[in-house]
Amino acid sequence: MKFKNVTVAGGGVLGSQIAFQTAFKGFDVNVWLRSEGSVERAKPRFDALKETYLSILDRIKVGLSDEKTVNSVIIPRGISTEQLAIDDIENLKKDVEEGFNRIHLLTDLEKSVENCDLLIEAVSENPEQKSDFYKNLAKVLNDNTIVATNSSTLLPSSFKDLLPHPEKYLALHFANEIWNNNTAEIMGHSETSHEAFDEVVSFAKDIGMIPLKLKKEQPGYLLNSLLVPLLDAAMTLKALDIADIEDIDNAWRYGTGAPFGPFQILDVVGLKTAYNITLNKPDVNDKNSVAYQIAQMLKKYIDENKLGRGTKEGFYKY
Repeated sequence: MKFKNVTVAGGGVLGSQIAFQTAFKGFDVNVWLRSEGSVERAKPRFDALKETYLSILDRIKVGLSDEKTVNSVIIPRGISTEQLAIDDIENLKKDVEEGFNRIHLLTDLEKSVENCDLLIEAVSENPEQKSDFYKNLAKVLNDNTIVATNSSTLLPSSFKDLLPHPEKYLALHFANEIWNNNTAEIMGHSETSHEAFDEVVSFAKDIGMIPLKLKKEQPGYLLNSLLVPLLDAAMTLKALDIADIEDIDNAWRYGTGAPFGPFQILDVVGLKTAYNITLNKPDVNDKNSVAYQIAQMLKKYIDENKLGRGTKEGFYKY
């Protein structure tokens, strides 16, 4: 089975990036959104993504035109892994424009999946919301559609029984800023078929990703199994008032040579995502727990609409 039509459920930070990258690589993409209000909130994200891709290509073109910098031009891996000439840049810019026009924003779930080969679920990191979505999806889903969740912490086995074909359900998790950090973690559950798994691996390659294949279910996959403990440690240090955000970030950056500190990473991930993950911790309602302190810290920022890079301010201003 060769995918042609892809539906992305959810138009948030990662949902919009997944949809745009998929369309940029030549697929027809429907984006299902809960309401007309969600559609209006999603439109600026897609406009901004188009400008991001075009501005990246313009910078590459300038670099290729300058003999002094041609050998140091950095091309984001999600955009191209080939050696590029100036003419190639114009073709890629055309791909950006055409991809943008292949994205369709819909609120009718049945219509959004009627010709769907692959559905990528990217709704909020909330078990109840995901369960409600899958229950509604099961009523309108085609038998041939493969369904993948982009959940960053929840396991596919938690939701597989809500779908009519659990053998065609698995996880496909992307990193933020998909054009730069072009990994796709593929993780099945005990009933996922080898065929569905292999087809999703092939799709990941088709949209410019490096597929990272997990042999069994693991909360947090590979990347977040490594990253989440770092972010939790940083938020714990702040919530307990051990140090200021800048000093915590500088400890990590200058001590390891990493380009970003944990709070800078959280601004990219989005504070709502971090908050939803924290709410899943068993002791989050215990006022004496660190999880409670972290949740309260994040909520303060969220209530002030400081959600991260997407709103131009989170732990830092942009």
